[in-house]
Amino acid sequence: MGASEDGRSFREVRVVVSDGLWSIGELAAGAGVTVKTVRYYSDRGLLPEAARSSGGHRRYGPEALDRLRLIRSLRALDLPVPEVERVLDRDGVPSEVLADRLRDVGSRLAALRWQEAALRSLQECPAGERADRARLLGAVPAPPGTDALVRFWRRILPVGLPGRTVSLVLDSVVPPPPAEPSPARVRDFAELHALASGPFPGAACRSAQPLPEGTYRPDVLYEGLAEAYALAEAEARTGRAGGALDCFVSAYAAAQGVRDTPAFRRGLVPVLDRGDSVLIRRYWKLAAGLFAPGEPVLGLLHHRLSLALRREVEGHAV
Repeated sequence: MGASEDGRSFREVRVVVSDGLWSIGELAAGAGVTVKTVRYYSDRGLLPEAARSSGGHRRYGPEALDRLRLIRSLRALDLPVPEVERVLDRDGVPSEVLADRLRDVGSRLAALRWQEAALRSLQECPAGERADRARLLGAVPAPPGTDALVRFWRRILPVGLPGRTVSLVLDSVVPPPPAEPSPARVRDFAELHALASGPFPGAACRSAQPLPEGTYRPDVLYEGLAEAYALAEAEARTGRAGGALDCFVSAYAAAQGVRDTPAFRRGLVPVLDRGDSVLIRRYWKLAAGLFAPGEPVLGLLHHRLSLALRREVEGHAV
């Protein structure tokens, strides 16, 4: 059995053609489709006519049947008609066409997985909370993207930061949407999306910056912090000290063009406290569980280094 473009089903039959050419009805019967379908593909140029009868009716050569069956097979794989045209023009299925279709199928599967997890999240929450939960989850496109999170960080990152550094920071602070979404991870990502999408005043952006604008070199700071975070991650993984705290403090000192001294370290503690805004704490609380297992979470590493500096300064003050 086969299905035509208009959804009707037909059984393919053998048609005996006396003059070697097919009428449109004979071709339709041979392929198990409607005359309307054959006419549609003919009008699109996918089924060239071999001739016209004396009465002006379309006639097709025997090769049209195989071509029509190929068209039906490609459409059964959900290739759009324009892509079918490309395949027929090239006498084969180009790799890029298959790659495009696989990406499209993958996107649709990701959207379905996300929708399933979102529905389970609604199912699991108390009935009185479902309306609010639905609003939260429904604000995230399916499949979800990270555009809102990227815009959030671009509002916070210092102006004039080199593009390469911005890209490295964004890669490290923006978690990807859950590849295997669970109800809990869908909720966390939706809350993170809501936080990043919501309006917040310029003062909140400024308070989230590591140092007051105009007082330091952002490129030097962020490059130094990247090295410090890498050392801190290695220390956490191995349990051995590796100089992460010294590297962390040196990044701030170098960015301000000063030396790393005990006085500088004492003065850095309140600066770090001011940068630890409610906005950023909330972001990292939600984002922490969205990174892949074993992937460093910069917000947590920064918090650990800040606490280590505070303990060192307070220990020396005793």
